[in-house]
Amino acid sequence: MAFVILDPCGPEKSAECVSVCPVDCIEEGKDQFYIDPDICIDCGACKAVCPVDAIEEEYDLTPDQEKFLEKAEAFFANK
Repeated sequence: MAFVILDPCGPEKSAECVSVCPVDCIEEGKDQFYIDPDICIDCGACKAVCPVDAIEEEYDLTPDQEKFLEKAEAFFANK
């Protein structure tokens, strides 16, 4: 499982999550930050520091939030 950054990140992009990630799996995209689902170790450090509560565990996503996992997968597939 991995964590996923949702839409509240877009306008904020505060980046606290980047500095606490122990495996450096969070990168900045054009519209928001993304967590690489293949590298994330599911530690939860990012979720704990997010000031806008924009990070959820993959298995907790609602159907309308699953698009954010797909966006992250596409972002890292193009790297």
